[in-house]
Amino acid sequence: MWTISASVRACHIRRRVCATFCALFAACAGLAMECAPSYGVQSETQEEKAANLKNQAKGGLFQKWTFDQDQLNALPNGFVKSISSDEPLAEWAVQGRATAPTPPYVLAGASNCSQLCYQLLVVEGLQYEYPDLSVRFHTPEGSAGSGGMILGTRDAKNFYAALIDPVVRHVQLVRMSDGRATLLGHASVNLKPVDWHSLRVQRNTIISKDFIEVFVDGTLVLSIEDQALGLGQIGLVLLGKSTMFFDSFHAVPLFSNRPFSGPPAY
Repeated sequence: MWTISASVRACHIRRRVCATFCALFAACAGLAMECAPSYGVQSETQEEKAANLKNQAKGGLFQKWTFDQDQLNALPNGFVKSISSDEPLAEWAVQGRATAPTPPYVLAGASNCSQLCYQLLVVEGLQYEYPDLSVRFHTPEGSAGSGGMILGTRDAKNFYAALIDPVVRHVQLVRMSDGRATLLGHASVNLKPVDWHSLRVQRNTIISKDFIEVFVDGTLVLSIEDQALGLGQIGLVLLGKSTMFFDSFHAVPLFSNRPFSGPPAY
């Protein structure tokens, strides 16, 4: 009989201990829930979303040049001229163009090289390793030549150039290394029946392989594997004796260590 009573008392003691621990755990959990910050994603209003996107752009992740705020008949702010040879530098100037994709101004480039040369207009202060670049371009009536964009630019002797000749409808990707030009790829293109065309260049990487893709009027025309040049500046380019108008130049890194938004304020 004593053994049974002792067992019953022991059972009651264990129940009381368990109840005490449960009560303490519940109290602690309640305090934790009351004091700990919330990690949930809070909903944004349309105004807040627009403000956040604007702040992202201010951080330098996305870049856009429409030349509409630049001084007329002058070199656009933040760009510097360069050339691959000893020929005279090209004329780069902001001009008025009512039919521009983003009126009223465009960037006009004119090169009068007597021999093959690459006329560069480099964006200052920005470097990309895997950029996504795009620009709208137009060749004035009666003009000819090739132009486009540069990436991976170290100097006037080392860069990639994606060039298009709208008159003969031909696109090419060139790597300039130590002053020697190598044609990486070329193709014929079909241009849309519009005044202003689009050129887009992406440098991407998959499984340690780097490749450059060129799009004209939204169509992929070249995909070239090459990793000779890495991090570098971006800009616009004219080849030889050429005249071309540019507008709505965009740049964004495909890969970046920069977060898309600031860390939460814990």
